[in-house]
Amino acid sequence: MAMTECSVCHSRFTATASKTVSKAYDRHRSDISSKSRALNILLVVGDCILVGLQARRQKVGEKSLLSISTFVEAARNNALLAVPALLYAINNYLKFIMQLYFNPATVKMLSNLKVLVIAVLLKIIMRRRFSIIQWEALALLLIGISVNQLRSLPEGTTALGLPVATGAYLYTLIFVTVPSLASVFNEYALKSQFETSIYLQNLFLYGYGAIFNFLGIIGTAILKGPSSFNILQGHSRATMLLIFNNAAQGILSSFFFKYADTILKKYSSTVATIFTGIASAALFGHTLTINFILGISIVFISMHQFFSPLSKVKDEPKNGSLEMIDSQNNQRSKDASFINMAARANEDASHRVEPDEKTPLLPI
Repeated sequence: MAMTECSVCHSRFTATASKTVSKAYDRHRSDISSKSRALNILLVVGDCILVGLQARRQKVGEKSLLSISTFVEAARNNALLAVPALLYAINNYLKFIMQLYFNPATVKMLSNLKVLVIAVLLKIIMRRRFSIIQWEALALLLIGISVNQLRSLPEGTTALGLPVATGAYLYTLIFVTVPSLASVFNEYALKSQFETSIYLQNLFLYGYGAIFNFLGIIGTAILKGPSSFNILQGHSRATMLLIFNNAAQGILSSFFFKYADTILKKYSSTVATIFTGIASAALFGHTLTINFILGISIVFISMHQFFSPLSKVKDEPKNGSLEMIDSQNNQRSKDASFINMAARANEDASHRVEPDEKTPLLPI
């Protein structure tokens, strides 16, 4: 009986026994190393991602998302994303500078001012209107966060030798304005090209960010020498996990900016901080202070007040619009009067005269 050798595992089996082929391949599959299994998993995941990108619902005549022409056109239309990418890169350095010059409690308190700065920038850049109740809600959010973080701040000086109260002005202005501008410009850039895939927009945003940060690394290496070019120096598993966590938060923030707004993102971050405090108390036995209870109460009142239907901005017609409405109403009333007159005339013309109606009212 003829023998056949498997080209994969080189096992010999009878050519007529079809089940032997399956058994031989099963033995080969059981001997695959863990590296090969990991490679297979990566291939499957990559295939799912690529097929998912290609198989998304497309409009009639729309080019594939992975085509070169679509990518180039989207990159050209989303060039504005370079602005928030640059601002985010600057903000990354500002975070570390603030940690060097101020204690963490001060940094937390100063960062709360971003709430009002973001609202002002949304009004200026995106022409968004807020009602008086919504402005009051944002002020309550600022107060609630501050009460939650309120601590006795230790006395000290900055690295420049200036008192904290004096040196904080310039640093606070930059530290608050730059990330607020980055968030608002990011929302504006994402929504201005709403038809572009959010995944492509994230690719462009972080691509620009990588370029700007790499230029910053090169500039630092030029100033401090080639030894500072080792970007992996001092990293550990904890820092790498923190990097991945921040990257995931950034991607999630893009969905907020495109499909919601920056204010909702700020409320979401605040609520996440509150739940973190509650989870820490439940899991690790941390004490919930009275400041925490008062702070979260004010925050939830602010959230309900801001998103309440009663706080929405009502569109009031302008004077010209009022005059146009009045003229339209007058014209409609004239048309209605004319229609009524025409109806009466038509009714009189079509009225049939009965014999009794021809009888004179007075005797002849």
